[in-house]
Amino acid sequence: MSTEVRTRFAPSPTGYLHLGGLRTALYTYLYARKHGGKFILRIEDTDQEREVEGAVDLIYKSMKQAGLHYDEGPDVGGDYGPYIQTQRRDLYPKYAWELVEKGGAYCCFCTKEELDADREAVTAAGGTYKYNKKCLHNVSLEEARRRIAAGEPYVIRQNIPTTGKASFDDMLYGHVEVDCDTLDDNVLIKADGLPTYNFANVIDDHLMGITHVMRGTEYLSSSPKYNLLYEAFGWTPPIYLHLPPVMIESVLRDKKTRALILDENGCEQKIVRKLSKRWGDPSFEDLLQQGYVRDAIVNYIALLGWAPKDTNEEFFSMDDLVRLFDANGISKSPAIFDMNKLTWFNAEYIRRMPPETYAEYARPWLTKVLDESRFDLARLCELLQGRTEIFSQLPGMVDFLAEMPALDPALFTNKKSKSTVESSKAALAFIKPVLEGIGEWTEANLHDVVMAAIAESGMKNATVLWPLRIAITGRAATPGGAFEMAYLLGREETLRRLNAAMAQLSAN
Repeated sequence: MSTEVRTRFAPSPTGYLHLGGLRTALYTYLYARKHGGKFILRIEDTDQEREVEGAVDLIYKSMKQAGLHYDEGPDVGGDYGPYIQTQRRDLYPKYAWELVEKGGAYCCFCTKEELDADREAVTAAGGTYKYNKKCLHNVSLEEARRRIAAGEPYVIRQNIPTTGKASFDDMLYGHVEVDCDTLDDNVLIKADGLPTYNFANVIDDHLMGITHVMRGTEYLSSSPKYNLLYEAFGWTPPIYLHLPPVMIESVLRDKKTRALILDENGCEQKIVRKLSKRWGDPSFEDLLQQGYVRDAIVNYIALLGWAPKDTNEEFFSMDDLVRLFDANGISKSPAIFDMNKLTWFNAEYIRRMPPETYAEYARPWLTKVLDESRFDLARLCELLQGRTEIFSQLPGMVDFLAEMPALDPALFTNKKSKSTVESSKAALAFIKPVLEGIGEWTEANLHDVVMAAIAESGMKNATVLWPLRIAITGRAATPGGAFEMAYLLGREETLRRLNAAMAQLSAN
């Protein structure tokens, strides 16, 4: 085995990069970088029926968006390619037949109907089905070669010992062993000539010099079989680290209809389950499209089941994560994905951005609803940055600038500002000529002239400014106050909206 640390992330191209997969990729990447090693991307596409068109390109895109830059992979090359399993398909039969010659595997000619009948008989008797080695015992290697030459379909199965133990050592779970007689003779090469995941990943990990394998705990039960393959070939297995699942709390729904399942009191029931795209849980791509920041997502995902030592800090750059990452800090307990916590992380990242960076992120969202030639987007970004949790909120926070919403007169009544509809009529009648008389329409000038007029009138600030903001925005909550909104709208639009509001109040 190579003395250089070599890790790999090996997704199947069955859709978006889900968040559990992102965490596996991240930890695998961090481990390689922490130890000065290589990080490899391999596409495991032997399950052709589940492959989604375009998913491979989406994997490349998501990895790069996440900042997980791999040293070797299908689109960047490397000395151990090809890095897509179907492009390596000619390799696997060679190794499978080598295993057959060594007695670690055998050819199986059983039909689906025969296997189904055997399975039904075993389960009907209350047993747990596993293949009964019928072809191992009844078909010699010479006969197998004759039948294959005659065109008879077949698979190659792993020959699991019937006695003894199969075991492996895991960095997190320690020594794991099972009785060999509980294991099934897995198919290694399918009838279509393609390898199964169980076989291909062992061959590829060995040929690519992979030293450390990180994957989910769902593979804990399979790993003893993998080690039996390594032993049969006389190869040194990699070091394993199986990661607990990422879970989410959600309401209980029917698996088929997705309808809510209520308890006897008609209340929602909550369950903790694995993250799943089938249930509408977000993928990494979904979060980016919703306006979450890459660094915030990666930072949060890193802390799902891992904690750095000797620090209470929660915010880390990728360089920080590489420096601090230690596999000993990974917990055996499942991690709970909390959308609210991620949103909080995202808001903190946004608040810490340099203003120019925030503006770069915000501009595409703002221009969905605003004509940037009409509005001072730089000033608007200054007002919005401290109020933004996710960027997809921005269009809904500013669309009133593009078009005045229907005005609800009830908004003029506000206990804190001591405003009523009647007091608002008087306040707007007072402020209209003041605004009309302002020469230079700047935010500073608006503030100085209006505040001076209010002070001279003896009216309360809030009694004037609250109805003014409602009149020109139609919103109780806006990114700034009356002066900022009037400046952004401009003289003509501000006065037009003010006149329309006064006319509406007078008509009521």
